[in-house]
Amino acid sequence: MKFSLLEITQEILNDLDSDFVNDINDTIESQQVAQIVKSCFNEMMSNRNWPHLKQLIQLEASGTLSRPTHMRLPIGIKELSWVRYDKRKDGETRLQYRDVKYLSPDDFLTLTHNRNLDNDNVIMVSDFSATPVVIFNNIAPNYYTSFDDEWLVFDSYDSSVDDTLKQSKSQAQVFKEPTWTHTNEAIPDLPEEAFAALIEESKSTASLSLKQIPNSKAEQKASRQNRWLSRKAWKAHGGLEYEDYGRASQRGRNRTW
Repeated sequence: MKFSLLEITQEILNDLDSDFVNDINDTIESQQVAQIVKSCFNEMMSNRNWPHLKQLIQLEASGTLSRPTHMRLPIGIKELSWVRYDKRKDGETRLQYRDVKYLSPDDFLTLTHNRNLDNDNVIMVSDFSATPVVIFNNIAPNYYTSFDDEWLVFDSYDSSVDDTLKQSKSQAQVFKEPTWTHTNEAIPDLPEEAFAALIEESKSTASLSLKQIPNSKAEQKASRQNRWLSRKAWKAHGGLEYEDYGRASQRGRNRTW
C-alpha cells in the first residue's frame, strides 16, 4: 500500500509520541519529520537503479553539421544502460536497430585517431572541449563515448543517408532521476513494496535525530525491508541485466543490486 507524505509523517509522529498534525507544516517537528522522510527517500533512490524508473528514450541530435555524430542525453537522466541506432542503408525499409558499444574516452580516441584523414570517408570534427575527433562519414555508428557526461560522441555516420545522426533513429535505455514533491498529498515515487522500508528508515532516523533515542525495532524492520528489496525491486520479470557499457564513469563495468 502506498501512503502520502502527510500519512507517513503522521505515522512517524505517532511512533514518537508527538502531537497529531493535519498538515506537514503544522509544527516545527512535523516539518522536521517530513524533511527526514525526504532525505531517507533520496538515500534509497541513490543506492540502486529502480526498475520503475527505467525508460526507453531517444537521444537529442546535435542539429549541426559541424558535429554530425554528437547526440545529447535528455535532462533528468540518472544513468544510461545501452544505445542502439537504426543502421538502415539508403533505400532500405526494414528497421535495422543495432547495438552501439561504449568505449572509454581514451579507448575511443585511440581507435578514431588511427584513422587516415587522407581518405575521403574520414573527417575531423571538434568536441565542445575542442578535442579533435576523427570520424567516418560513410557508415552507421559502431562506438560512442562521452567527454562531459551529457553529450554522446559517436564514431561515424552515413552521409549517404542523413546529414547527421537522427533522433528518430536512436534508442537508449536509461534510468531517470527520481522526483520529489513536498506536499501533503504527494506520494513518494517508489514501488508499493518499498514503502515499508521508507517508513521504518524514517522512523529510525527521526527517533535518533529528534528524540536522541535509538529505535532498535524500527532499525531492525528497516534492515529487513532493505535486504528484501535488494533481492526483489522489480515487477515485470525476475531480475535486471546490465551491459558492460553505460554512462560516463559507470561505463565498462556491470552493475549489481
